[in-house]
Amino acid sequence: MTTFVLATHNEGKRRELLEILLPALGEDTQVITAAEAGLGETPETGVTFAENALIKARAAAQATGRTAIADDSGIAVDVLGGSPGIFSARWAGRHGDDRANLELLLAQLGDISAENRGAQFRCAAAAATADGREFSAEGVMPGRLATSASGEHGFGYDPIFIPEGGNISAAEMTPEEKNARSHRRLAFDKLAAILADQAGL
Repeated sequence: MTTFVLATHNEGKRRELLEILLPALGEDTQVITAAEAGLGETPETGVTFAENALIKARAAAQATGRTAIADDSGIAVDVLGGSPGIFSARWAGRHGDDRANLELLLAQLGDISAENRGAQFRCAAAAATADGREFSAEGVMPGRLATSASGEHGFGYDPIFIPEGGNISAAEMTPEEKNARSHRRLAFDKLAAILADQAGL
């Protein structure tokens, strides 16, 4: 059995990634979380999603001697030039305060018309092995921002993000509906395919 370390301490992201990864990696795969591996938080010092994902995967692989998987993801708003981007989790100033981040973003776009509220959820997924091999993949979920929050599922900016082609927020979708088309699904399906081709992980 192959064991991977999932380098995240975000509970919502952990649930989502396990639902995506376990079927993609196959029955002979075990995934343990950062907490189960005894890992602390790794500072995200990169300037892109891809750099931050690799930083976290690399640190976890070196600490555990196992292949580690990580991601960095966030929301990119067109009229903000792609921000919050890598600062999505701390947009309001305190890391992980979902409600404050969401409310600040809504306030910043308060006067922006519906046709100019385009946004994308972006994800970079990465894997690093103990012997120094590194792999990455990216996924994008296009959509637009609502003017108010709705829905009880998901986390982060899900309550104000309406995926392209729909009329409900990502937080109003079931986890299965969201995971079937999300930025993380796209990125991690690509990464899982890459890992499946690698021997000795």
